[in-house]
Amino acid sequence: MRIALIDYGAGNLHSAAAALRRAAPEGDLRVTAAASDLEDATHIVLPGVGAFADCMRGLQAVPGMIAAMEKRVRQAGVPFLGICVGMQMLFGRGLEHGTHAGLGWLAGEVRRIEAPGLKIPHMGWNELTLQTPAHPALKGLNNGDHAYFVHSYHAVCTDAKDCLAVTDYGTPLTAIVGRDNLVGTQFHPEKSQATGLRILKNFLEMR
Repeated sequence: MRIALIDYGAGNLHSAAAALRRAAPEGDLRVTAAASDLEDATHIVLPGVGAFADCMRGLQAVPGMIAAMEKRVRQAGVPFLGICVGMQMLFGRGLEHGTHAGLGWLAGEVRRIEAPGLKIPHMGWNELTLQTPAHPALKGLNNGDHAYFVHSYHAVCTDAKDCLAVTDYGTPLTAIVGRDNLVGTQFHPEKSQATGLRILKNFLEMR
């Protein structure tokens, strides 16, 4: 197993790397800003912290990285995990501080959370409600399992089947997405204790 954790200056790399090592202690984990490291990766992880547009600009600034991701993930079918803004960037556009194009791998957009009477950002532990319990990314998870969220924007899927789990914060918010070899979590699995470790292990079992 060769795991590429993409470093583009906008992710919680230390915590994500530590969690991935716990999930796959025998795996070869590379924290990398080199597009060439994706060539032999069996699993690719894109973290993300900050504003949607800033993260997209950071990713675009890494020479050849988006093209390498397209080749390995979209064409070769290598399992891919997006975390927080790394998940949001899978969608067609983000509406944070203007309208900004995403990767467009999933149909939908990223909008500001509308939760009257509740504080934004949505921050802290919240329960998951599974929409597609049979999906391999959700193996061993149950309704009511807790995950750790920190976000002011949320993904709205055009195709409801892409939403694997939601959380409630005055309104249902997309918590986990998935399609084919793509998986994304709005929450931080590296901060979500047993639930996060289970998600990471499930992802790393995907082939």
